[in-house]
Amino acid sequence: MSRRRRADAAAAPDAAAVAAVVQRLAVLLQAGIAPGAAWRHLATAGDDTAGAVCARLDAGDPPASALAERGEAWRQIGVAWQVATVVGAPLAASLRGLAEALRDAHQARDDVRTALAEPQTTARLIAWLPLVALGLGAALGFDPFTALATPAGAVCLVAGGSLMLLTHRWTRALVARAQPAEDIPGLDAEVIAIALSGGVSIPRAIEVAAAASGLAPSSETGAVLALSRSAGAPAVELLRADAAARRQAARTEGRLRAAALSGRLLLPLGVCTLPAFLLLGVGPMLLSALTTTPLTL
Repeated sequence: MSRRRRADAAAAPDAAAVAAVVQRLAVLLQAGIAPGAAWRHLATAGDDTAGAVCARLDAGDPPASALAERGEAWRQIGVAWQVATVVGAPLAASLRGLAEALRDAHQARDDVRTALAEPQTTARLIAWLPLVALGLGAALGFDPFTALATPAGAVCLVAGGSLMLLTHRWTRALVARAQPAEDIPGLDAEVIAIALSGGVSIPRAIEVAAAASGLAPSSETGAVLALSRSAGAPAVELLRADAAARRQAARTEGRLRAAALSGRLLLPLGVCTLPAFLLLGVGPMLLSALTTTPLTL
């Protein structure tokens, strides 16, 4: 992840905070308050996103255009808002459903990050072992820093430093691959369910959802819609149940990735950290001993 993307992610509100605001918005809408007035009540209460939406409403733009600029979680709320508006689906119920999906996705990411915390911390501590060994050699009375100034010591320094850098990058790549995605599993099913709750046909719901979100129905969603057609069962409930099952599956998969990370982090430890320990810790002590101990015949 680039520095700019990390800064944007840090500035964007997390899914749990977005879900709380959306829940309040849904309550206001369910109480019979008009959408524009509901946003203004939230803006008056101090919500920054609601203030941005109100500014766009004053300019004649739809709320989705402002929500798309407030981070991924708000963009998804904007998609649901746009779909519900186009097909005439109940806004309050649609927002409640997506707020629950946001909470589930946020909880899944929290579970994975919690599971990743211990192996990440262990990997960081082990990565500093070569430098700790260098200081330990000095504490034991050797002169490793002078030894590193010799040609052989310079080779140890360059090779050990390169291995430490490789360890850092390798570990970071392993941790990044274990991190959960920021999207909501089953979002396409949720959005199509919102469209169907407005009373439109399945082809029309797919068209509206794709136009708003840019997402084509996944194979899982297509299978659920096919089941609904063949069995005559309500597609809305089937889609929401499928989306919930996908979120649970993503949570389980994330925990398994986090558990597997502990074993995978042993690779950079064995391949890079231990050789760096020998080059930066043991090597300079041996060189120091050889240069300070006189040879006797």
